[in-house]
Parts: sequence; C-alpha cells; structure tokens
Amino acid sequence: MKITIRGKNAQVTDALKGYVEKRLTKLTRYFDSIQEAQVTVSTVGDNYAVEVTIPLNNGMILRGEDMSRENFYEAVDLVSEKLERQVRKHRTKLYRKFRHQGLKTLIMEMGEDNKKEDEPTIVKTKRFLMKPMPVEEAILQLNLLGHDFFVFSNAETEQVNVLYKRKDGNYGLIEPEL
Repeated sequence: MKITIRGKNAQVTDALKGYVEKRLTKLTRYFDSIQEAQVTVSTVGDNYAVEVTIPLNNGMILRGEDMSRENFYEAVDLVSEKLERQVRKHRTKLYRKFRHQGLKTLIMEMGEDNKKEDEPTIVKTKRFLMKPMPVEEAILQLNLLGHDFFVFSNAETEQVNVLYKRKDGNYGLIEPEL
C-alpha cells in the first residue's frame, strides 16, 4: 500500500510515518483492493488532527478524521480504530445481505475573486467518478463517508440522484422528473 503523508502546520517525522504505515496496513486484511491512502496531519490550536482518505478500486471511499490533545500517535490510533469500526459495520451489513458471497469478491464486483463580498462564493469544488450503482450501495457509500448526502448515478433509472440522511435516521432520495 502506498501511503502519502503530508503535514499542515506540523512536522512529519520518520517515526510518525512508520507508525501511520503500521496502523493503516492492518486495514488490508479487510480489503485486498487498498492500493493507496492519503493522510494529513495538522495542528489545530492545541489539538493534533489526523485525516485519512482511502479510495478503493470499486469507487468506494473510506474516510476518517479525529483529534487528540496529547499527540499525533494517539490521533492516528483514534482514526485507525474509527476506520476499522466503519469497515466492520459495513462488512456485517454486506454479509447479512449477501450471505453466500465473500466480502472481498463482492467489493471487487461493486464495484473566484471578482464576485461581491456580500454574495456567497464557491470555496471548494470536488470532482469524483460517478459509477452507476443501486440505491442500497449508495446508502453504504453515504455511511462510509460519514456525510449527510451522496450524489450518485442510479443504475436502475440511469439518472443522477441525491441520497440524504433525514433527521429521523431514515434516508431520502431525490430523483429528477423530466
């Protein structure tokens, strides 16, 4: 696994790199498809923050971030535990749904300044591959990312849909009407 570590307002030492690699390579026992991981370590006030993003070959993304008041090593431990909990939680859901298929096999298959200051501006743009997927897979992806909404191409209707998490814990789906 190729691990890219960068620091924001923080020095990335060889010991920290080694520790991060040791903790994150444990995730390969769940997914053979983990090729790379991006890790950002930063200091926010008196806290030490670590953010990890792991793109999987099937288009899914594992993501976790956490902070510690002690040091980066404790923050790395917290993030890796959070990622392992995410993986175990979704592995259990997948096993219940697809009892006779292996998890690894299943995962492989699833696969500007000129504006007025008063007006809101776009401060960040994200681009991502939108592979067609069923709604159930979109729900899994939404939970893996830990976001409130997820934009995806619905495999059944071949249209772009938005899946969002409701306050009552259920999900909502926005479908275009043409």
